[in-house]
Amino acid sequence: MSHAHHDHAHDNHAQHDHTETTENPFAKADAQFWNSLYEERAARWSGNPNPQLIAEASDLEPGTALDVGCGEGADALWLARRGWKVTGTDISSVALGRAKEHVEGSGVDIEWLEADLTKWDSQGRSFDLVSAQFFHMLEPARGELFRALGDLVAPGGHLLIVGHSPHESPTEHHRAMLHTPEYVESLFVDGWKLLVSELRERDLPANPEKMHHTTDTVVLLQRLSASTDSNS
Repeated sequence: MSHAHHDHAHDNHAQHDHTETTENPFAKADAQFWNSLYEERAARWSGNPNPQLIAEASDLEPGTALDVGCGEGADALWLARRGWKVTGTDISSVALGRAKEHVEGSGVDIEWLEADLTKWDSQGRSFDLVSAQFFHMLEPARGELFRALGDLVAPGGHLLIVGHSPHESPTEHHRAMLHTPEYVESLFVDGWKLLVSELRERDLPANPEKMHHTTDTVVLLQRLSASTDSNS
């Protein structure tokens, strides 16, 4: 199974430049890969959560939240400060170590789990919000993971999936790892209410060598309750 390519964009707001070669190293990323990547660079803690998380979760009623691929913890901390009971998962023990350091003394309590979400056994747990930011994978692993994340959403809860738009990718191989809103929609039909499904432009921090904006795929779904299902 191909592993996730997760940009961890919310922790450093500097996208990995992974489009120059045909063979993308992120396509086969595992725990060792991500730990090495984090160890090669200093922590780039900006404290800034992903803007699409802010846009879509600010008005949600706080409950339990799963931050999938939490990286250095900016999204998890933002959610916890807004009253969510947060579980942050990442395949990288190095990233989790930094996340723990970043939230230390912040007055919030976050559960950290080292896990490969393509293999994780949730033991029946469910969450009111599952947020997956910038997971880029090849099929069939991508669909399997996204559906598994949907299974973790409690009735009435929300699933937020954000990624880079494939329309901006210069290579076919990299484009195959990205997804459109329509693709995500196709995975969640019965038992789900589609709230947001769009391509959304986002400004990037100033960098004279790169473009100043990018386009995100943003999909927010709500899992219907059993009573709602039976009436539909």
